[in-house]
Amino acid sequence: MKVQYFEDTDTLYIIFNPGEVDETRDLDENTLVEFDAQQNLVSMTIEHARQRADLPNFSFQQVSQVRSVA
Repeated sequence: MKVQYFEDTDTLYIIFNPGEVDETRDLDENTLVEFDAQQNLVSMTIEHARQRADLPNFSFQQVSQVRSVA
């Protein structure tokens, strides 16, 4: 996964899976979602990102799977 923020256009671009885009869907006038031919999520574009997402507080945390004790 790769996250890119373009400050000059206030656009957030999230790549979930590298691949060729087969279809683009508008979720609303400022959000595009792209899928490959197998309908796997490829990427998402969010316009006016500073207004629509909490960019200054962006963080990433990988959480390990918790094993249950039987």
